[in-house]
Order: sequence, then structure tokens, then C-alpha cells
Amino acid sequence: MEQDLREMFNKDRKAQKHTIKPGHEERFLKKLEEALPAERKSVSGWFKIAASVAVIISMGLGFLYFNNDGNTTVVVDTTSAEEQKPEFTFGDLSPDLKKVENFYVANINMELAKLEVSPDTKGLIDSFMEQLNNLNVEYKTLHIELKELGPNDQTITALIENLQLRLQLLQKLKRKLNELKLSKNEQINENSI
Repeated sequence: MEQDLREMFNKDRKAQKHTIKPGHEERFLKKLEEALPAERKSVSGWFKIAASVAVIISMGLGFLYFNNDGNTTVVVDTTSAEEQKPEFTFGDLSPDLKKVENFYVANINMELAKLEVSPDTKGLIDSFMEQLNNLNVEYKTLHIELKELGPNDQTITALIENLQLRLQLLQKLKRKLNELKLSKNEQINENSI
């Protein structure tokens, strides 16, 4: 009874002959043609045209760029010198100062976005917003001073301290609102007991 499996499979393979029925290939090709028609849209023609136009335009621009004789047209700007002055920012002074300004401005905006205004807290928030607005006006004044007088340590320090004060003011407002909310919850709990 013991037979080698390999011998058994070899005998079985020799005994079976696999033949394809006549006309199988033609039927397969016919079904394939029905499922996937050979006619395709000619998209490649449009790509060839677009690529040719792009090459021509880039060659023309390259020719103009490299063959500039120095015959350039000068456009005269008639705006006054005061109108042309760009706004002076911390980024003009130092990338580190720009990072500091961006940090404080982002945190201030984030704290403002987190504020929950309700009819009970509207008065408190309005008083803090008035103080925040005063600091904002002072910041703009310091910014104008920085622009007119140029960068100096006192003005830069004052601008950064202004940003710090605004952030501290918003954090203080947030603490007050939390205290108010906690005290209100305690009153509700005491009344319910």
C-alpha cells in the first residue's frame, strides 16, 4: 500500500491529458473584445499638442531671458516716498523677534477664541476687552514709533511687554470666568441640597 506520492502524481499527470476545446481561443478573444473595446479615445493627441506648446513657450521665454541686451523699459512710480514706505515689522529686525511676536499673537488669538460669552459674564468680558483694546492702541502707537525712529531696545522691549500684558490679561479673564463658573455651580449645588 505504501506508494511514493511523487510517483502517484506523475502517473496521474501522464494519464490525464489536458486539451483545450476547439475554438476556445477565438471565443476568449471575442469576449475580451466585447468587455474591453479596442477603440480608445485619442487623448494622447491632445497631450502631444499641449507638450509642444509648452516647449515652444519655454524656449521663447528662455531666449528672451538670455538675450536681454540691457534695453529694458523703466517704469516710473509716481507715488510719494511716504506712500512707498513698507510697514516695519519684527521680521525686518530679526527672525527671532518675529517668532516671539507670532508666538504671543497666536496665543492671544487662541485665548480669545476660547472665551465663552454668556449674559452673566458679558459685563466682565466687556471690561477686559476695553483694557485689551487700550493695549492694542498702545501697541499700534509703539509700532509707529518703531517705524519712524527706527529700531531701539526701549521700543522693542515695550512692544514685547505689550504683547505679554495682553496675554496675561486674557489669562486673568479666563481665571475669573472659571472662578465665576465654579461659584455659580457651588450655589446651584447648595440650593439643590
